[in-house]
Amino acid sequence: MSIRHIIITFCLVLMGIAPLAAISQGAFLFLTFEPGGRASGMGRAYSAVADDAFAMWWNPGATAFNRKGQLAFNHIPWLQGSGINDLFYEYLGWNQYFEDIGNLSAHIVLLDSGTQDQTLEDSTPVGTFHSFDIAGALGYSYDVIPAKLGVGANFKLIYGYLAPPTGLTDSEGKAFSFGFDLGAKYLDLGGIPGLDLALVVQNMGPDVTFVDKAQADPQSMTVRLGAAYTVMDNPLNKLILSAEGSKMLANEDPLLKRFVTGWDYMEETIYGVGAEYTYLQLISLRGGYFYDNAGSIEGPSFGAGINYSFSNRYKLSVDFSMVPAGELTDFNKVFSIGFEY
Repeated sequence: MSIRHIIITFCLVLMGIAPLAAISQGAFLFLTFEPGGRASGMGRAYSAVADDAFAMWWNPGATAFNRKGQLAFNHIPWLQGSGINDLFYEYLGWNQYFEDIGNLSAHIVLLDSGTQDQTLEDSTPVGTFHSFDIAGALGYSYDVIPAKLGVGANFKLIYGYLAPPTGLTDSEGKAFSFGFDLGAKYLDLGGIPGLDLALVVQNMGPDVTFVDKAQADPQSMTVRLGAAYTVMDNPLNKLILSAEGSKMLANEDPLLKRFVTGWDYMEETIYGVGAEYTYLQLISLRGGYFYDNAGSIEGPSFGAGINYSFSNRYKLSVDFSMVPAGELTDFNKVFSIGFEY
């Protein structure tokens, strides 16, 4: 095996799309990869901040306060610099407010794992194959207490393709499933203006089978708790501070039971803190810190963005960030574009 193939195999196992590994983190781990240049620059502490077309992924309840049509696109060349040049994570999202109805949202997430060589047990090449994971989601949210509490939910269809049949199995390594997200965002907690709280449960769904039902893995169900505080907000300066913790509940127990038993190994909790400073509603500078003990990912994040408003109605946002990527490479680079209309 070449170094590139070794790295790719290692990454596929970590991402949970190698079902025969039977890893405990859960299946479809690509659903836990956080999108958005703004969010990434803020240490991935964004569920209580989210107010754009990425909000549906971070917190479906947060979209309840959006009053404009919104589009967002994300591109991440994943683990570039580690010898992998064809691993990409893409996101395309949309949100629209309808008066007296609420907010409708949709997004597509794609993890393209690139083309790899297929060989027999004796390393004889027999061709190539392309691995990928994709999910499409529809969401709805509503501010059940206007300007105070928003709640929302997503429904997702998920498909993953690992590899064609090999000498070890006559079945393709592929899976199709569905899942749900639930989220809530509460504004001005405790009567403090600008202090917001978020609670999110992501990736609730049935166990996932790629090849063998006896080796089905739970989905990567994750609970997020986030808070954000707007320190100042005026036409000249705006400063937001945020913090977030997330815990994956992906043991072998039934779905509902995992809400009780999944809290073992609290050292696997992931933490992020972040800050965003915006000058003249035009230029944003961001920084944060991300800590994932179980994934051996820790370090600072950096980011910047430009916001351009025109015709008193439209706004275009372009964001870039660098986030810690673990042992294989120092940083992932995140590019995103947002549009409001």
